[in-house]
Amino acid sequence: MLAPASPAFLATLTARLPPGTLSDPEPRHLTEPRGRWTGQGALARPRTVGEVAQIVQACAAARVGIVPWGGGTGLVGGQLMSDGPLPVILSLERMAAVRAVHPKENVLIAEAGVTLAAAQAAAGAAGRLFPLSLASEGSATIGGNLATNAGGVNVVRWGNARDLCLGLEVVLADGTVWHGLRRLRKDNTGYDLRHLMIGSEGTLGIITAASLRLVAPPASRAVALLVVDSPAAALDLFHRAEARLPGLVSAFELMSGMGFRFLSETLPDIRQPFAAPPGWTVLLDLGLPGGLDPSDTMEALVTEAADLVRDGLIAQSAAQAAAFWHLREAIPEANRKIGAVSSHDISLPLSVLPAFIARADRAVAALGPFRINCFGHLGDGNLHYNVFPPQGARRSDFEGLRETVKGCVHDLVHAMDGSVSAEHGIGRLKTGDLERYGDPVKLAAMRAIKAALDPLGILNPGAVLPR
Repeated sequence: MLAPASPAFLATLTARLPPGTLSDPEPRHLTEPRGRWTGQGALARPRTVGEVAQIVQACAAARVGIVPWGGGTGLVGGQLMSDGPLPVILSLERMAAVRAVHPKENVLIAEAGVTLAAAQAAAGAAGRLFPLSLASEGSATIGGNLATNAGGVNVVRWGNARDLCLGLEVVLADGTVWHGLRRLRKDNTGYDLRHLMIGSEGTLGIITAASLRLVAPPASRAVALLVVDSPAAALDLFHRAEARLPGLVSAFELMSGMGFRFLSETLPDIRQPFAAPPGWTVLLDLGLPGGLDPSDTMEALVTEAADLVRDGLIAQSAAQAAAFWHLREAIPEANRKIGAVSSHDISLPLSVLPAFIARADRAVAALGPFRINCFGHLGDGNLHYNVFPPQGARRSDFEGLRETVKGCVHDLVHAMDGSVSAEHGIGRLKTGDLERYGDPVKLAAMRAIKAALDPLGILNPGAVLPR
């Protein structure tokens, strides 16, 4: 059983750490973006890996739970513990140094509290690109990105956070430090602890720093908003683009007309490019090498795909390209303002995506008069299939149907060989889903790994695997 972070424990811990390391949490440490949960805990904000190790050692000795906190942008409750014995909220926000950049090796070493935007800027200053890209990159941190194996918009070309990490520094559950900040592409020296820690959501260790893989930035970009008739046509367009320009498609995003309507409803100051919202739109971003003209390359692709593209706009400047992306990145904010009955971060095999959307739309419509905003990273099979109340109604009016809607969507995803968690993780929101849809052998192995690395169960209790 875990013990609470009592006043006596906190007084002892305070005496061992530099002044100001422990404090009361701020509201941002106790809330999450969708407003469904409120956390609890005493806040610790260490500045060094040694201080993290001291905190973990003390918590292990007293059997006090630890909830790691990165940028607070997680959407599945992994950064909040709302009940149980009072934990220590371990924030890595003060560990925000870029320790080194090795441009000739295409490597950047960053502490866990470095924001994704800051890592991108440091790479850019060295003439390199760190290609992980998320709407929340201004506040999401490298530690959180790796703990959740974040995805984002560029996965189709450069992979998830996992694919961009070469090494880690991690504090384990007993307070020992794994010094794994390697800069190697090849290292076959036994079990790969790096990949075990990535995506574990702070339940197996506390990531304090990472060696990140950089790439050479494309010489130019071509960005277009293209109207298509259906998700099937969008998927055909993706395959056409990949065949014509192999390895050059950086992002391929699908947006439904409902997303544009939500923007009009909640963020009317955002200028929209079409007089009426198209049923389906693709945001295509190409990263091109020298020698290819962006406008000519995109125009040639659109001409070749004239049977699929009904209308569209090709960005004529960096500002227009940014405006197109601003539309896409504003959709989650519009969704939050509307208030989803149930949100779903799912992935499916590419070939079944159109059939899933059609079947899910029919199944949800049978449950009630809902609005559906389906959008996301079509190029890598990750959709955000979110269900909303009808216009004029509130999310709370349908709270009693939330589990029914979620079960309907997730059952269909599972039946079509997909995943009910594509890029957001399990956190505390989806522990039941993992139990319901997870392979029993995999779950048994996960429990065994957890028991071996965190036998006291102090690391992020209740996240990923239920307490």
